[in-house]
Amino acid sequence: MTKKTKTRRRFALPTGGYLWRKRSIPQRIFIICILVVLVIYAQGIAIASWYINKHRQEPLNVGVTFSSEYAEYFGMDPKETFKALRDDLGFRRFRLVTFWNVVEPSNDVFDFSDIDWQLKMIEEVGGSATVSLGLRQPRWPECHFAPWAKDLAVAERNAEVNEYIAQTVTHLKKSDLVTSYQLENEYFLGVFGVCPKPQRQQLIDEFKLIKKIDPGRPVLMSLANNYFGVPVGQPRPDQYAVSVYKRVWDQTITKRYFEYPFTPTYYAYRAGLTEMLTGKSSMLHELQAEPWTPKGIELRNASVAEQNKSMDPQRLQSRIQYAIDTGFRDVDLWGAEWWYWRLTKYDDLSLWNAVKTALEAAHSEDGAR
Repeated sequence: MTKKTKTRRRFALPTGGYLWRKRSIPQRIFIICILVVLVIYAQGIAIASWYINKHRQEPLNVGVTFSSEYAEYFGMDPKETFKALRDDLGFRRFRLVTFWNVVEPSNDVFDFSDIDWQLKMIEEVGGSATVSLGLRQPRWPECHFAPWAKDLAVAERNAEVNEYIAQTVTHLKKSDLVTSYQLENEYFLGVFGVCPKPQRQQLIDEFKLIKKIDPGRPVLMSLANNYFGVPVGQPRPDQYAVSVYKRVWDQTITKRYFEYPFTPTYYAYRAGLTEMLTGKSSMLHELQAEPWTPKGIELRNASVAEQNKSMDPQRLQSRIQYAIDTGFRDVDLWGAEWWYWRLTKYDDLSLWNAVKTALEAAHSEDGAR
């Protein structure tokens, strides 16, 4: 060995393995944890980017959820409210409800007049509708029992729910305006709503029933909440739907307003992972666009200052952009009746105009693709 070689070794830098051996066990564990986090983060970014890019060229459809009962809750005429959403804000896509207590007020007596006038108004402008079905549908108390069925045994109640769904789908399948059904809103979200314990077999039965009566129409199903999870159980719908709530009143621990830290990329990651594992795309069927007031304070009784703590015009406009940034191409807003109530009761145009501005920006951005 030459002298030159010896000198080179004497001043050589320590290798990676040498550095690792010099670390204590806690230090090694910390390094491993950091590497795992970085790998997961990189994987999440990659999957989110894949999902967004895959669906980027699809048209953007921004719609709105509507409930006659919720309009009446604010003391407003449902038809005037609906017409304002359609004609002034320009909505053409609507997510509608068929509450069991409204459709079947008495046993075997079915009344579709509420959904029919809404579909008629949509038809006048060439729009479309997703229609919610089942016991559990949007708006508190989540499960909308027919009054005559509340005390039925579970098996009998399930049979009656199936009959109501069958009659409703049979009625709706004649309309080309109905582009899809949404079955049992956030069915497994057991911590929220006044509902019986969820039964997967009942959900499977309802799904099969819809497909038997109207096999060509897509059926959507929604995930339980904001938290991470990939749906792997049956039934497997034609498309998955997610709810996005950013600022809520935490009544469990902090007893104050709480903002979820999730970014748009997080939802794109969930949607991408879901599509990779199930082959099904996702949509945003419920974007929070109204306040979440503290427990015990109904929205219609809350002061404007209290309402603005969780949703004001600036936040409303930014929320719509947030939804678009997720990469979902179908987005349904939540809270339109509240916007119109603030407009008519307080002569407050701020929310209404915030939605207009956000929709114009979204459509302009979509047209530039």
